[in-house]
Amino acid sequence: MDNRQVVGSWLSGPRAAAEEAGADFGYRGEHLGLPEQGPGSLARPGRRLGALAVDWTLCLLIAYSLITHGYDQATGNWALVVFFVLGVLTVGTIGFTPGKRLFGLRVIALGTGRVSPGRGLVRTLLLCLALPALVWDRDGRGLHDRLAGTVEVRI
Repeated sequence: MDNRQVVGSWLSGPRAAAEEAGADFGYRGEHLGLPEQGPGSLARPGRRLGALAVDWTLCLLIAYSLITHGYDQATGNWALVVFFVLGVLTVGTIGFTPGKRLFGLRVIALGTGRVSPGRGLVRTLLLCLALPALVWDRDGRGLHDRLAGTVEVRI
């Protein structure tokens, strides 16, 4: 093996290096029992970030217009409170926020398919802390989804 192959596998990441060595990880979501593509498949990061941007913008608008009546230092904090309430009420009952619905996504519980209010509360609380959402597993699920026993899928 020459140095270019070693550097190439290192730059491609551990998944590419393991696959080159013969390991088969399958597609993202396979071991969760999800289809590879189409409805019910694992949500891609671009859609998830788009939905988050829509939801955060909506929460900022609500905080700006209804709570602080203009922009000040507390608007961002109030937007986070609105984001928390929105997430708990919508994900814990119907399985999606307005942004997720707009981007064709839904949060489901593994096993049952329906997110309970308790799971919605745990997931949203961890999402508001931000760090758990930045730690992903090999399927692309954030730590907040793993701890809540949920997964975000396409509808």
